[in-house]
Amino acid sequence: MKLDYHLVQPLLNGFLGLFFDPKKRPTFFRIDEVCPELNAVTAAYPAIRREFERHMKTLPSLPQYHDLDPNEGKISDKSPKRWNVLMLDVLGFKPEGNCAHFPETCRAVSGVPNLIQAFFSILDPEKSVPEHEGPYYGYLRYHLGVHCPTQNPPHLVVNKQPYVWKDGEAVMFDDSWPHSVVNHCASPRAVLIIDIRRPLPSVADAFNRFVIWVARHTYYAAVARKADQYATRRPQAVVQAAQ
Repeated sequence: MKLDYHLVQPLLNGFLGLFFDPKKRPTFFRIDEVCPELNAVTAAYPAIRREFERHMKTLPSLPQYHDLDPNEGKISDKSPKRWNVLMLDVLGFKPEGNCAHFPETCRAVSGVPNLIQAFFSILDPEKSVPEHEGPYYGYLRYHLGVHCPTQNPPHLVVNKQPYVWKDGEAVMFDDSWPHSVVNHCASPRAVLIIDIRRPLPSVADAFNRFVIWVARHTYYAAVARKADQYATRRPQAVVQAAQ
């Protein structure tokens, strides 16, 4: 069973909005204050970068974002250029065919509390992403720059505020604000994305946990199955070469 979050989005966000002012919610967040455990992921950047560079040379074509989640087609499938993703953790679903190649990355991610999902996001050269809003107030998004071009660098714009990715640098923002990617560079851009539950008062946090539990067994289960299918399609020879 797959749940279309668009059907319930206004009700879920409306309830969480009772516990803070949605119009005044921050755009960017201090990682030290929200989830200091993510600093260990940032510190693991050298190992994450080594694994990424090594295995991206040997792994075959990755799925595009909308291949795993058709609801993202409106932002992912808007040009011939690709927005590829490599899933590592989707609410506890961990595609073995992916995780086997990234033990250090997965080890760093495993120490993050309140984890929703973790994945590599890879944009083709000149692949921009149109403005869109994350569906739900209940999570915050962390980006770690893994492979970020320095010439004519791509940049993220969240709530009209720009941010330029840099290798080894992390940023956290509220994905539910309108945001886009402006990308005119000639090289791929890759970041590690980690979503965590938004810190909330106890009643709202309990509600958020329940919503995410339901999503795990409906919406995210379908995404995880597709991610696992793509991961297990890889020829064994390619897997052995990457190891």
